[in-house]
Amino acid sequence: METVARGLQKSVAGRRIVSVRLGKTDFIDDPAALEQHLPGRQIEKVERYGKFMLLRLSARGTSAAGSENGDAEAASLLVHLGMTGQLAPCATAEPSLKHTHVWFALDDGRELRYTDPRRFGRMAYLTGALLAEELTAFGADPLLVSANEFAESIRSRNAQIKALLLNQGVLRGVGNIYADESLWRAKIHPMRRGTELSKKQAQVLRRVLQDVLRKAILARGSSISDFLDAEGEPGEYQRHHRVYGREGKRCYRCGTAIRRVIVAGRSSHFCPKCQPAPRLRTGTVRTKPKRRSGLGAS
Repeated sequence: METVARGLQKSVAGRRIVSVRLGKTDFIDDPAALEQHLPGRQIEKVERYGKFMLLRLSARGTSAAGSENGDAEAASLLVHLGMTGQLAPCATAEPSLKHTHVWFALDDGRELRYTDPRRFGRMAYLTGALLAEELTAFGADPLLVSANEFAESIRSRNAQIKALLLNQGVLRGVGNIYADESLWRAKIHPMRRGTELSKKQAQVLRRVLQDVLRKAILARGSSISDFLDAEGEPGEYQRHHRVYGREGKRCYRCGTAIRRVIVAGRSSHFCPKCQPAPRLRTGTVRTKPKRRSGLGAS
């Protein structure tokens, strides 16, 4: 998301939205608000906030009518790309992709298009208090969080560390891939609980997490499935994955076969030797559910 936000900041910041055209709208909080309030506004800044992008918009006018409908107030367009979404500027004459659902005509003759085959994302027009309320649900930025704040936030919670890294109320913007990669580098099992980590382990985890994120940003992210950046180019960080998606392959550090376990509803890849499993009250960690015997097994 950081990669896409930086690309859009370079390509569309300063441009004015001339008109809005909508296709399917089931992922938009209030489609009419986009059509009513976006035309005439300038995109002042594009930034990442957690797993969302914020397109900061100028006020549109100061007339009495504008004041009544909120146009005199600066606003933001909040965008989540989901698993397959893309937001990118295109030449108006360029044919739209099959699953394009939003077209923002810009004052330089281009269109900013939102494309998403599965429509698992979200788009919302927010002003003032509504925007502030939305953002209060997010935790610290992993690239800016201090060592003490990170350690306190992680070590004060009894949840599993993988779940904590993915919890947007704890750290905003950490995805499944980078959580796995960071835990492997820090030699911490994804099912270890935050309260079980020493202060030194928390410090190491913060350092490697920030290092992974910065390198991924420079490589334009990881292209798994359909990910493309704001220029329509795939990322390259997947070439540097050391554990994610490598179930059954040898660990780059010790040669042990990489395993997979479900944590917080997500596949979590780890090395059983480099990342020793915690002692669990319910027994040992299972990497895959057991098959049920009998005719009902599938």
